[in-house]
Amino acid sequence: MSVEPKGLQINIMGREFRVACPEEEQKGLLEAVDYLNRKMHEIRDHGKVIGLERIAIMAALNIAHEFLSTKVGGSFDIAEIKRRMAGMETVLDQAISDQSELF
Repeated sequence: MSVEPKGLQINIMGREFRVACPEEEQKGLLEAVDYLNRKMHEIRDHGKVIGLERIAIMAALNIAHEFLSTKVGGSFDIAEIKRRMAGMETVLDQAISDQSELF
């Protein structure tokens, strides 16, 4: 028995989209939507690019460039290190939260 991903309603630049997304990945998807929205608004607000499709393409190029520039020397992946650090921060925050309940 397989679990079908639930649909999630998202909004990018005022346009509504429904996307399939497993429940455990929804938080990450919403963070990605927020990041994309901010990038697209930055491009639009600078006034150099007109049209939603062109703004989306420029945002995609900027994000792809950011992603590719995080890889240094072939095997050293800064993005992976940032993900691991965020995971450690979550564990630490939870441990601190658990400790504050003791007092």
